[in-house]
Amino acid sequence: MTGASVAASSEVPAAARYGMTMPVEDGLSAPQLLALYEAAEEAGYHTALCGEVAGAEVLSLMGMAATRTSRIRLGSGILATYTRPAPLAAMGFATLASAAPGRIVAGFGASSPIIVGRWHGIPFDKPFTTTREYLELFGQVMAGGKVGYGGERLACDGFRLQMQPPEPVPVWLGAMGDRMLALAGQVADGAFLAWCPTGEVAAKRAIIAEAARAAGRDPASVELICSFWGYAGDRPDEARERMRRSVLAYAMVPTHQHCFAGCFDRLEEAAEAWAAGDRRRALGFVDDAVVDAVCAVGVDAVRRRIAEYIDAGIDTPILLPTGAAPGDTEGSMQTVLRCAP
Repeated sequence: MTGASVAASSEVPAAARYGMTMPVEDGLSAPQLLALYEAAEEAGYHTALCGEVAGAEVLSLMGMAATRTSRIRLGSGILATYTRPAPLAAMGFATLASAAPGRIVAGFGASSPIIVGRWHGIPFDKPFTTTREYLELFGQVMAGGKVGYGGERLACDGFRLQMQPPEPVPVWLGAMGDRMLALAGQVADGAFLAWCPTGEVAAKRAIIAEAARAAGRDPASVELICSFWGYAGDRPDEARERMRRSVLAYAMVPTHQHCFAGCFDRLEEAAEAWAAGDRRRALGFVDDAVVDAVCAVGVDAVRRRIAEYIDAGIDTPILLPTGAAPGDTEGSMQTVLRCAP
């Protein structure tokens, strides 16, 4: 499929697989989120993920989802490498894998100084080193046997996982910068992108592939996943304005800001206004072109974005079906069903 044909059509390739991720910033309850898991499986989505911000606790929600579904792949997208010790995370994912063999994916990432430092009170020091060591330690624990690990940031002495997963649990790395992309290519089973315009996918995939080859790995063995915010409900204008505010908020996070440099022409001006406390002025710099670069509003726009991501080299596009406003579970459900495979 050529880029031109994608731009002119909202058709998704017949062989495509794609997933969805829970709108965890919408304030939805566990029953409401579980309804989305069930709807996604019934509608034919390949994967259902859940991130972790300040709402649902992911491992418990994935456990509930594992008992309410039977086919769909379930993953974390993405858990911070600071807020759970790696042995504890391994215990959680081994438990999930025993309940849903072959359907569980463990996704990790450094997160941000806001979530880690301000909210959880943990120093956000050396995120690259911390994340690299976390993946190493997590892998050792999941492999079984007594663990002896001593790194610059993390250590574990004598731990042995007493519940072995019946099948290996793939590990994804949330990667935004070049170093994290390369690390994913070196050691992870998947690289998880977010806030990534389609035109930037090829360069990111090239970094992953080069690192994989240097590590003696087949680049094709590293799954490339990318999430984007989408809305296909009955309140598109409200949804677009909500996305505009969300794009601004994420673009102001220090660890995320560089992701928007290629599509946010007035990013520097917005950052200056934000730093001065003038949120209204900062929002004024987020025009529709910025929103449309990383989000999609309307059924055709969502399907077109999925097709564009696949054409650009994403193995598994992930739709985040945001509501038009916090608590809008109807809008999220409409988006899941109307944009289903």
